[in-house]
Formats: sequence, structure tokens, C-alpha cells
Amino acid sequence: MDIEAAGGAITGGLIAGAVEAPTGKAGEATDRVCSDCSEPVSGNFCANCGQPTHVHRTLLHLGEELLHGVMHFDARIWRTLPLLALNPGKLTREWVEGKRTRYVSPLAIFLFTVFLMFFILSFSGGGPIAVNQAPLPERIAAARSAVAETKAQLAEAETEALAGEPGAEGVVIGMKAAVQGSEATLRALEEASTAAPRADGLSPGSWQASLSDAVHDGNVHIGVGDKKMQEKIMHKLANPDLALYKIQQTLYKYAFLLVPLSIPFVALLFLWKPGFTLYDHGVFVLYSLTFMAMLGMIISAFSRWDGWFVGLLGILAFLSVPVHMFVQLKGAYGLSIWSALWRTAFLLIFCTVVITLFLVGIILLGLGM
Repeated sequence: MDIEAAGGAITGGLIAGAVEAPTGKAGEATDRVCSDCSEPVSGNFCANCGQPTHVHRTLLHLGEELLHGVMHFDARIWRTLPLLALNPGKLTREWVEGKRTRYVSPLAIFLFTVFLMFFILSFSGGGPIAVNQAPLPERIAAARSAVAETKAQLAEAETEALAGEPGAEGVVIGMKAAVQGSEATLRALEEASTAAPRADGLSPGSWQASLSDAVHDGNVHIGVGDKKMQEKIMHKLANPDLALYKIQQTLYKYAFLLVPLSIPFVALLFLWKPGFTLYDHGVFVLYSLTFMAMLGMIISAFSRWDGWFVGLLGILAFLSVPVHMFVQLKGAYGLSIWSALWRTAFLLIFCTVVITLFLVGIILLGLGM
């Protein structure tokens, strides 16, 4: 398990708890003045500074505070989660309108969910980015099938060329190149299967070994940044596992950047519609990203299983993204069906742009720092 991710999960929970206003009962008032600011008090909380008038000093309560700080476990989460999943528009609208004491704040639940997601992924053994590769014998068998298939397609294209089919000669040229490429891949895999252990410890024929060899042979060129940054990137790429780890850690640390990147694109959808502020769009983005992170955790959990059920779940999860966006847009902003539909379509496009910008930035930060 990644110790940094575990520490980050605890830190995220504590941050989430810190931005929440205190609610509920802290116990009966035992003094007539606040133990913190010395102001007169008459209830369970000080009207001046908000501190509970009854200060617990038991080990059991210390454990309760830790559980609340890390897991943020109170009644509001059970009112927030169902709405977040089934009626996100109502949740967003009520928070913006000021009905907040019954729900977990969008910032708190976003922070905790993101940190929890990375904690679970690290605990499960992979991390947010996993590059899985089939065993070498399976890849050799697949490469042989690819060679046979491309040769069959080449023979078919040559038959069409002899028959005078228009454009068949160009297809033949392309298929010959495809055959050469598939044969080269097969040869490389077969050589890797009989190769001696590498000095760097990488498995022959693995993607790590291929990338490392490409870097050392000068076949990888970096076209961004200054010379110093390019050298740092090349140094990390020479050790692919280190490069992947750095990208994972950067993704974990800078996941919050998705929020400021997304808000301007949501605002573009409402430029001519008065009455909405950047704060409203920020609440929308935070709750939406929280749902997507939770959906990602569910998909990750079920992806370890096999069977038709997992495939069906993947399809439903894929379809739930635009449906959730549509429902949240319609309810949060009071839109008609048509207005919510076309905004959902554009929002999906904007999401692709934001994720692309975010990933490019994460890769450059992770490899260049």
C-alpha cells in the first residue's frame, strides 16, 4: 500500500471536516461562559465563536472525533449521497439557495471522495494508473494470429488488384506495410522469450523494457520545455516504473485542478442567461466531479470480477455519465428539457477538453518536476 496515499486519505478527511460548520449537540452547557472566548453562553454552542459549551475530555470521544474527521460520518452524508446519485439538480440548487445545514458541503465531499478514491486504488495494489500487459506467451500467440490475419487480407487485396478493382493497388501497398509491421512485432516478442535476464531488471519484451531501450537508443524526442526539463523527462522515461509512479503521485496531488479548469467551461453555457454566478457553477462542478469519482471507485471495484454482469455494469456506468449531467443541469438551473439536452452535449465535449488539458499538465508536471 502507498503510505503517501494513506496519509493523504486521512489528511483529506480532516480537511473535509475542517471546512464544515459544526452542527448537532455537543452536550449540556456546564458553565455560564465560553471556555474559549469567555463570552456568556446560554446553549450548547457559544454565540460568539461557535465552540461547544460542553468540552469532552474522554478517550472515547477522542476516537469519535477521529472517526468523524477521517470518515466525516454524520447524518448529513446520508441525506447528501442519495440526492447526489439520484437528484443532483435538487442538491445543487438547495445548496446554492442557502439550504445547507442538512447536507455535506460540495468542497468537503469532493475533497474526501478524491482522497478516498486514491487511497482505495493504492490499497488495492495498482494506483490510479494501471498498465496491464498480458504474459509473453499470450502476446506471442496474439502476434502470430495478427500476422496470419494481415497476410490473408493482403492476399485478398492482391486478388482484387488483379481483377482491376479501383483503389486496390493502394490497399495492397498498405497491407504489405501492415504485414511487415506485424512480423517485426512477432520477431521482437520471440527474441524476448529466449533473451537472457536484463541488467536493469526489466522483463524482456515488456512495455517498460521497450520504452527504456527506445530512450537509450535516442528514439524518443521531447518537444516541450527547456533543455533542463527535457533531460528530467528523459531520465524518468529511462526508468518507466519510476515515470509511472511520478505521474500517479502528481495526479493524486493535483486532482483539485479539475475544479478551476471546469468552471469556465460551465460558465460558457450560461453566458447569456443572467442570475447565475461562478459560485453556482463551482457548486455544480464539485458535486458533479464527486459523483464521477464515486462512479470510478465502483467501476474499479467490479472490474476485478469476470462475467457478463461486469460488462453490463460498465455499459450502465458509461450511460450514467450523460444522464447524470442532464439531470443535474435541468434541476440545478431550472432548464427545459431541450435546453438541458444541448447543454449536456456541449458539456460532454468540454469534459473531453478539460480532461485532455489536465492529463497533459499532469504528465508534464510529473515527469518534469
